[in-house]
Amino acid sequence: MAEQTPQQDHSKRYLKPGAFTRHGFNGLVGFLVKRGVNVWGSRILSVRGRKSGEMRSTPVNLLVFEGESYLLSPRGHSQWVRNLRVVGEGELRVGKRVQRFTAVELDDAVKPPLLRAYLKRWAFEVGAFFDGVSHKSSADELLAVAPKHPAFKITFVE
Repeated sequence: MAEQTPQQDHSKRYLKPGAFTRHGFNGLVGFLVKRGVNVWGSRILSVRGRKSGEMRSTPVNLLVFEGESYLLSPRGHSQWVRNLRVVGEGELRVGKRVQRFTAVELDDAVKPPLLRAYLKRWAFEVGAFFDGVSHKSSADELLAVAPKHPAFKITFVE
């Protein structure tokens, strides 16, 4: 990863996964989810590439909060985030079940309760990407890291 200078916008950061995550952890989760095993709410997200037009897939954690569904990016402004911003729709899969959805990116001001719920559920997996912030952190602390973690409200379509 390139060294960051003070002039760079840290809110647009992306923490690229290492080889173990890409080939080990994500591979295992992807393998299980594709076969219908729900691993702590994991889904396979498929989004059309903003440049290639080809479908791109990655494991994600689907957050259901107060009856609504959300996707949050613990690693920041990843490729799936950039693609979803452009195309505004995608698919979530568990086994043979495919759910199509549309997505709307959320403003930072509304993220703190979502970040709290996300961290409460998946801190063991993603907590290291939140700069010491946890589900027990204050709303102001969660708001401070919100720009680093894009979030989308998703609406499933029939």
